[in-house]
Amino acid sequence: MSFVSPSLNAPAPSGYAHDWALVDVETSGLVPRRDRVLSIAVITIGPEGEQTGEFSTLLNPGCEPGPVEVHGLTAERLQDAPTFDQVAGRIGAMLQDRILVAHNAQFDYDFLAYEFARARMWLPVSQRLCTLALSRQVDPPTEDMKLGTLAAHYGIPQQRAHDALDDTRVLAGILRASLREAARLDLPLPLVACPPRTESRFTPKPPKTPCPYRNPGRLTAGGPLQQGMKVAITGETVLARAELAGRAVATGLNVMTSVSRHTSVLVTNEKAAESAKARRALAEGVPVIDERTFLRLLADVRPGTTHEAPGISVAPAAEPAAEQTASADPVTVPTPVEVPAPETAAPPTASLHVSVPAPRTPEPAAGTPDKPLAGRRVLVLGGIHADAAAARSRVVELGGSAAINLSAGVTDVVLLPGGESDRRMKRITALELPVHDPRWLTSPTATDRKGVALRPQEPHVMPRGGVIDLPVPHDRTTREWYLTVGWAPQSDCAIDVVAFLLDDDEQVTSDQDFIFYGAPENPAGTARLLTGGPAEQTIALDLTSLPLATRKIVVAAAIDGTATFGTVGAIQIGTAPGSSAAPLARATLDAATTERTMLLAEIYRRGPVWRLRAVGQGYDHGLDALARGYGVDIAD
Repeated sequence: MSFVSPSLNAPAPSGYAHDWALVDVETSGLVPRRDRVLSIAVITIGPEGEQTGEFSTLLNPGCEPGPVEVHGLTAERLQDAPTFDQVAGRIGAMLQDRILVAHNAQFDYDFLAYEFARARMWLPVSQRLCTLALSRQVDPPTEDMKLGTLAAHYGIPQQRAHDALDDTRVLAGILRASLREAARLDLPLPLVACPPRTESRFTPKPPKTPCPYRNPGRLTAGGPLQQGMKVAITGETVLARAELAGRAVATGLNVMTSVSRHTSVLVTNEKAAESAKARRALAEGVPVIDERTFLRLLADVRPGTTHEAPGISVAPAAEPAAEQTASADPVTVPTPVEVPAPETAAPPTASLHVSVPAPRTPEPAAGTPDKPLAGRRVLVLGGIHADAAAARSRVVELGGSAAINLSAGVTDVVLLPGGESDRRMKRITALELPVHDPRWLTSPTATDRKGVALRPQEPHVMPRGGVIDLPVPHDRTTREWYLTVGWAPQSDCAIDVVAFLLDDDEQVTSDQDFIFYGAPENPAGTARLLTGGPAEQTIALDLTSLPLATRKIVVAAAIDGTATFGTVGAIQIGTAPGSSAAPLARATLDAATTERTMLLAEIYRRGPVWRLRAVGQGYDHGLDALARGYGVDIAD
């Protein structure tokens, strides 16, 4: 019996046919290592699009069910249900040798990984596909990317939202429709490799308690310690290192794992610079004392100054500003790094700040005289990097959005020399998209937009250096802001997105405040790295729960290998209040030619609000040098 409309039961297009296992879970919370799965549904689909299996069950999590008002699952309903370990074997058999599919797939995948680990079993998934990431690539003209919105767009009936089985049936229809759209646009599927995960990976680590005091500076000769001072310890100690650090923290000191120019004092019993920390302290002029002196000073630590509370964490939505005005917030870059940025990559001396725009209605085809490309999304093909970057900048100046990939949202194509050989041109011709030469950007004219679906709302287009205030999400159950980074798929290199949670000194307070592929979330779960595919990664931030010591989050990208951002091309960032919400703002960033590391965005406190700045600053050095500049301990 069919569970979606007949038109959606057609076989998957050639090259997009796989064995799929569609999954949806309802959970007691949002943190996989802490919360539990309350219900699960799995539907298997074969390469021809036919359903081959279905299973669903409630689960007894052994804990409180969490937000009952969202999922409707009370403790009474769940008390007689099986535990996860009792059904893990059956679920594993359905996942085996299939690609796991879910809407926001990393969420479902991570919850399953923890549940299988608790059951002392392997999660038998080697690849996953996120229909949310796939939908962002296809870019249908919908208000957002929520499951219900996409279901309505594709004509898929939805009976009971937040019911695992019904959501999975809806997901099956969305997958089929999205695969056909991907085939029409000739888009590669954003498949994510899932290496085996061991139980030790899921052992929760207690988060470091953020120091409540500001750093007063360095220890002076003969002077006292003061609360908030940054203290590093290296070498052998008489007391156990953990006890020594514990005593320091108890007095209000901030014990760091690395040495930087902001370190107040280094504690070591070594007589010479026999460690990397000691050598760095010598180079930076950081005071060095021995353990005995440190213990004596711990007996009289002077009071410090606490971090100022900002009042509220995010700003209320504001009316659109009449025009962009100069901001008093300068663009900052990580000055501690050893290798300076090239002159061509220097950021603007002043940033542009605007209030967050209210939802906008689509502009007419011709836009306005000063913004003739308003409402258009323009894809630039060909040309040397400098020319392509200049063309994309011109698109933004004219009020348009510069696309980096072909999608259903692209309205125009600008063809620079060599662009005619781009593999996407065959599909662009078949789609009958308007193709222009570079002169069109000098004085663009109206083109026929017949058949182009207008969107209910277009994201605010941010120029390089632009700044916006982040408003309170309309959905109060949504606590996270998502900064999604995308680029054109690469065959010869990998790109890693990272984030640094920084204090007043532009330094991490511990290595746990460095979010990267090897440590994709901090222990408190307030900052997470999510992988949507080979050409998309997201930093998710719970701004309302970050400690007061965190004043700024820097999001960057680094190339793993010898390639540069000059060959990769433009990087696009978009920010949204929730994983499936429509982007509030979008920026397309171009590095110069030789950069291997790129600062993409800063999210920082300004009084009671959080602000987002589009940076676009490139460096020739690698990620290790960038991390050292922010105080991350690379090696000791």
